[in-house]
Amino acid sequence: MNSPLSSEAARRRTFAVIAHPDAGKSTLTEALALHAHVIAEAGAVHGKAGRKATVSDWMEMEKDRGISIASSALQFEYAPEGHQGEPYMINLVDTPGHADFSEDTYRVLTAVDAAVMLIDGAKGLEPQTLKLFRVCKARGLPIVTVVNKWDRPGKSPLELVDEIVTEIGLQPTPLYWPVGEAGDFRGLAKLSDEGEPQEYIHFIRTAGGSTIAPEEHYTPEQALDKEADAWETATEETELLAADGAVHDQELFLDCTTSPMIFASA
Repeated sequence: MNSPLSSEAARRRTFAVIAHPDAGKSTLTEALALHAHVIAEAGAVHGKAGRKATVSDWMEMEKDRGISIASSALQFEYAPEGHQGEPYMINLVDTPGHADFSEDTYRVLTAVDAAVMLIDGAKGLEPQTLKLFRVCKARGLPIVTVVNKWDRPGKSPLELVDEIVTEIGLQPTPLYWPVGEAGDFRGLAKLSDEGEPQEYIHFIRTAGGSTIAPEEHYTPEQALDKEADAWETATEETELLAADGAVHDQELFLDCTTSPMIFASA
């Protein structure tokens, strides 16, 4: 029989967000808190010249410069769709990306279950990202890859997949694939266990991304009617990846051989 302490520990999940400076770590952290309904609006703390800063950046220098200097943690409960029992308790740690504060990041990586590797869709893998990845690999931390800023011009999704495989030897296995090239983000194709598009999620923009974007859900047939060439391109790209074996496998993920991949605009 499980004790209350062991039951409480079993439902906790702790993640660190790692990336090169300005990839959008703090913005992603806040977006996740927004979607978990912990906050009602992103950018709750006002920054320099009337700009809004992220809620995880609390030091005056962080607000002024738009960077994270100290690690900060957001804790919230989350129950995935269809989840039975008590919700998970998520500890999401936003770490500083600047090399001057990397020792703080290294300490954080000793106390987490997994890492979210955030990549700028235009810049790809950058020096600090590579450095932090090597630390995660040495510690045996499973990694989830999130490609951010897909609403801006950038590299092609297949180019980013190849770059990750070539540079760090980690095989991305997309869970969602972008519909529309970088800078023309229409939505996401949700992939099946076999790597095939099974649903199209179309996003409706909100002002400054401060609130949760409404979603429209379509079948693959409806998506083809709605998005035409963009959907066909996404389908062809995912077929290439599936043929190459780039589909999610939980054991390979936990073994740090593969990395679930998601595209987003935090």
